[in-house]
Amino acid sequence: MTKNTVRTYIKQTWKTLTRSHQHLLESAQDTKLEHQPNTPWIIYISPQEDCNTVKSVLERSLSTKEMQQIEIRTLPSEVEAIQEHGLLYLPGPYVVPGGRFNEMYGWDSYFILLGLLQDEEWELAQSQVDQLLYQVQHYGTILNANRTYMLTRSQPPVLSMMVLALFQHTQDQAWLKSTLPLLEQFYYYWVVPPHLNSATGLSRYYALGEGAAPEVLFSELDEAGRSHYERVKEYYKTFEIDDYDVSLFYDSEKDELTDLFYKGDRSMRESGFDITNRFGPFSVDIVHYAPVCLNSLLYQMEQDLTQIHKILDNPELAEQWSDRANIRRERINQYLWDEEKGIYLDYHFYSGKRRHYEFATTFYPLWTGLSSPEQAQRIVENLSLFTAPGGIFTSTRVTGNQWDAPFGWAPLTLIAVQGLYRYGYRKEGDDIAHKFLTMAIQEFTKYGFFVEKYDVERCSAQVSDEICFGYSSNEIGFGWTNGVILELLANLDDS
Repeated sequence: MTKNTVRTYIKQTWKTLTRSHQHLLESAQDTKLEHQPNTPWIIYISPQEDCNTVKSVLERSLSTKEMQQIEIRTLPSEVEAIQEHGLLYLPGPYVVPGGRFNEMYGWDSYFILLGLLQDEEWELAQSQVDQLLYQVQHYGTILNANRTYMLTRSQPPVLSMMVLALFQHTQDQAWLKSTLPLLEQFYYYWVVPPHLNSATGLSRYYALGEGAAPEVLFSELDEAGRSHYERVKEYYKTFEIDDYDVSLFYDSEKDELTDLFYKGDRSMRESGFDITNRFGPFSVDIVHYAPVCLNSLLYQMEQDLTQIHKILDNPELAEQWSDRANIRRERINQYLWDEEKGIYLDYHFYSGKRRHYEFATTFYPLWTGLSSPEQAQRIVENLSLFTAPGGIFTSTRVTGNQWDAPFGWAPLTLIAVQGLYRYGYRKEGDDIAHKFLTMAIQEFTKYGFFVEKYDVERCSAQVSDEICFGYSSNEIGFGWTNGVILELLANLDDS
């Protein structure tokens, strides 16, 4: 199996994973929700758009038969007023992850973008970023994904990194300037309440919706037909838990999950890490934590906005953003750096303590450059916690969740590798990159495709039997894996 075979496959897969007006009927279809046969798929248009104009645009791309299978509606201005869920319209083409994820995802898009840039898919790369900017302008933030049931939650903030990665290629200063108001709007989504914890000055994940996530109720069923939430209740009834006060999340007398459970469950999905026990079982206590990943990404955003203002010759504004980044770095070091353990850990607001749950997000501060050389060295001394035959473990615990051991994911691999490179640990970074690529290409040779995640202990794409909560499938495609593989191959070619 040559690198060229891999590159050819990925190049072809971008077309398979692209959704545009021509694919609108395909995009509207959603296996994650129940859909009555012979009823149209609903597509919602932003209230800022003219519905008839959008309709006439779509009629030019779709056949009469296809138009009859969709229904165009204007999105209600209140999320609570949505009675039937549907796809949120985006005006340009975008790349989806693949499999059951047949819509545009927030943080997946960064890793997809890296692959598109490596593959010189310039127009599609430009459109990928522009659709996210459109979301901020028309839907208020970057959404977990462009479905109505995800209007109340975002995903890890990587937009400014995407803007700068694209600008590096285009050098289009007028476009760069046009992104600034939207970048700032997205930034403020994360740094005011309820996402801001005022006491520490750090941010948290905090989804705005209430109740069970609709897509989970319908699509995350086990072989016995039990939903994820039913399996969670069974877990609460069966096991003693001392990670948090269970009564906050589960009413044992009524055998019901509480409103706070669902708030935590939605916020865990906003984090992109669904599911892990990083914040206690099912991560529902996430709303009470300052996470390493989110605050590192906000530091990166502050640094990016500094850089953009420098490029646009706004020195005073650049200095203001640089000051914000410096303040955040101090707070991250104060609350999230654990000197005794030599890694970064999430901070619990109530107890005032860090949670001793080793997680691969400890590489984010290296990746974003906020660590000191001494901190980077300590993390490298602790590399053995995470290194696996197929790259790096997501965490050091086996929990039956997909974002814990023995699983490994392409994005976290790239973040670790590039973080190590940034601090001069080339050999260590190359070693992780080689292990992940060897495993992914070995499984590609067997099955003919790349997947969403891997068992990095066994170096296998066969993971379903090991996953007990959430969805257990391993999705094929797969957008961010493809992007990371191209980026890792390019990094190794440069070494």
